[in-house]
Amino acid sequence: MKAQLILQDGTRFTGVSFGKEGTVLTEVVFNTSLSGYEGVWTDPSYAGQCIVMTHPLTGNIGINRKDMEAIRPYCDGVVARYVSQSPSHWRSTGRVADWFRQNGLFLIGEVDTRMLTRHIRRHGSMKGLVTTEELSEEEIAAELTKPLNRERVARVSRREATVIPGRGPRIAIVDFGVKSGIVRELVERNCEVVIVPYDTTGEDLMSLCPDGVVLSNGPGNPEDVQSVVPTVQGLMSRGVPLFGICLGHQLMALACGARTERMLFGHRGGNHPVQEVESKRGWMTAQNHSYTVTRDSVIGTDLEVTYVSLHDGTIEGLRHVYQPAFSVQFHPEASPGPRDTVHLFDRFLALVAADNIH
Repeated sequence: MKAQLILQDGTRFTGVSFGKEGTVLTEVVFNTSLSGYEGVWTDPSYAGQCIVMTHPLTGNIGINRKDMEAIRPYCDGVVARYVSQSPSHWRSTGRVADWFRQNGLFLIGEVDTRMLTRHIRRHGSMKGLVTTEELSEEEIAAELTKPLNRERVARVSRREATVIPGRGPRIAIVDFGVKSGIVRELVERNCEVVIVPYDTTGEDLMSLCPDGVVLSNGPGNPEDVQSVVPTVQGLMSRGVPLFGICLGHQLMALACGARTERMLFGHRGGNHPVQEVESKRGWMTAQNHSYTVTRDSVIGTDLEVTYVSLHDGTIEGLRHVYQPAFSVQFHPEASPGPRDTVHLFDRFLALVAADNIH
């Protein structure tokens, strides 16, 4: 069946549908990872987005649950150049096309994704209409004028707290769309992990007596969850060790008086180089974000920049000067991607241990 991707600026791409039938209004972004597509597609930070895979081959290793970052996918769909119908991998449990249909996701193949990616890089991420239906020009125009859903964090965050026992420090994760890789890294370090909904109050968080708090990754604009900023400010005023990742990094910045801004096309992939400001050392990182902390807005706050992007100079890490709190824009748990910066979990737990001594 024929499928179309119609961008907000009128540009159209035609391909073949391998997934759900129908129509969806979405935000079109691209990811440059060369492998690990199951982890990309199940990252809750992609809620409300359609992912263009720049690697031309998709589906060659099939699908399996072990490499997924959530129980189910939250993205709207995927656009690919070539969709393999004959997967070959010892862990594969089926074809990606079947998985997309089972989960009600769009999957479009046989699209010139190189041209599409270059278009997004030039004009920016934008709304798009993914459809397998024959729509009139009036219907298309009407759909593209509708606003995108901004309640993305509420959609992906859990409704009730989850406890994973451990004999080490108790770490609370505020779930804005947490990836399983973040949980895994803490569990492997013997932490007792308590994952709480994104709108948990500061009082309820403190009643858990956490030794440290992780502000997780998540989808969308950090200003759409401004309601959690006072919670973050309260935790910091109490001296609770904090570690912000991706959206959590942006929310920590907002809590300290900095601002965020939308990027032209964001950073998404497992191959983004960053530089540690203090050591001048470079690291390869996995990233997935549309917003960045505005550099000038950090001036005059109690934050200092710890990492910067070697692609465009945007802020990739922050540290509070007086409180035991730091954050990174990239994903130290990778999944998929390089594990160069996984030691940041150890750095966070060292802060937790030092706080407990005091």
